[in-house]
Amino acid sequence: MTKGLPNPKWSQQYNMAYIENTKANLGIVFNTFKGVVWINYNRFLTNKPVNTHNENIDVEWFRNRNTVPEFRVCPEAYLLKLELKRYANSTVKTYVTFFELFINYHNDKELQEIDEADVRTFLQHLVQKKYSNSYINQAINAIKFYYEAVLGMPNRFYEIERPRKESKLPTVISKEEILSIIENTNNIKHRCIIQLLYGSGLRRGELLNLKLSDIDSKRMLVRVENSKGNKDRLTLLSKTALNDLRRYYTKYEPKVYLSEGKNGNKYSGVSVLKIVKTAAEKAKIRIVVTPHVLRHSFATHLLESGTDIRQIQVLLGHGSTKTTEIYTHVATNTFESIKNPLD
Repeated sequence: MTKGLPNPKWSQQYNMAYIENTKANLGIVFNTFKGVVWINYNRFLTNKPVNTHNENIDVEWFRNRNTVPEFRVCPEAYLLKLELKRYANSTVKTYVTFFELFINYHNDKELQEIDEADVRTFLQHLVQKKYSNSYINQAINAIKFYYEAVLGMPNRFYEIERPRKESKLPTVISKEEILSIIENTNNIKHRCIIQLLYGSGLRRGELLNLKLSDIDSKRMLVRVENSKGNKDRLTLLSKTALNDLRRYYTKYEPKVYLSEGKNGNKYSGVSVLKIVKTAAEKAKIRIVVTPHVLRHSFATHLLESGTDIRQIQVLLGHGSTKTTEIYTHVATNTFESIKNPLD
């Protein structure tokens, strides 16, 4: 079919046929292969605007690390591409970590010499180490980013098999357990953090990015900016949380961010995790409670109280109700109408 394309040429470097990237040729490619193969059309849109609303990218600490002499560090071109594409700091850290793990596994080969067999060998190593499917998929993304985004090799490892995405039920705790956790916090600041995580269904990163101006006490809403997928949304503000937030503000006097650490900097994610886990342990909750467990519980309790799943989707910032539907598998009202055969 490629012979029917306008002026096809052969690339010795990439071992494939290609035509000039023009608007007219894109239309021809799409019409020629429509219904025959799947086309990732976004790969051709080289002038697609990058995200300009992410937090400031900080990759200097990767460049300034002290590493052992034999350790292969991430190429400068890789870091530069991540900066230019303005990926979130969490994504930058993930990609660099996994790519360095990969290049140090094959430290006897130059990067351009690594082929699909070498990638499979590395992935097999991860499988044998019993890493999760999510972990392995992140490794694949980091590897593909170098060869496809940095070096510009289109679909360099398109035949690499990805493990199936695991389908795990969200961990949920009861309203009574939530209240017990809140009562077992150490101070009003910790109390407000847990109330916002649960009462507004926030992700940990969203909580850390909240500014004073994001609390709308008149409309009883919380504004979440640049959340996952670079989306803004509004979610609920609890009256109970608002009363405690006013007490917290009077005592701590935060200046910019709602949750501030020393010197007015953003609170750390590790600190938030420790606050939640410590309060849950003091409340004698039997399972490990994380900030995301509070978010899962927020969604599930709303569903159990009769809130429409579409409304829950908006509050959580999910792109599709399919993502939100997972909570129907753990909500108690899903099972209440079913009579147990033992009874």
